[in-house]
Amino acid sequence: MSLWQSYRSLPSRTRLLIGMGVMGWAGFGIIMSNIAEKEFGLEPTQADKEKLDRALPKLRIVEKSEVGLDRTQDRSS
Repeated sequence: MSLWQSYRSLPSRTRLLIGMGVMGWAGFGIIMSNIAEKEFGLEPTQADKEKLDRALPKLRIVEKSEVGLDRTQDRSS
């Protein structure tokens, strides 16, 4: 029997408790990693944040009317 089949054969309440336990463990890990970051002095500096902002791609929203040729126009001319 596969792991998925074993999981599916558990009562729904047990599956719910397992899922809630996994989410709780993940939430605990996120909170503890933030606390550990502060304790070990690994928080990003302002320079690190600016470097990250420069590395991220910039998005520009273009209105459909600004795109260029209208699809109804003849493109051969």
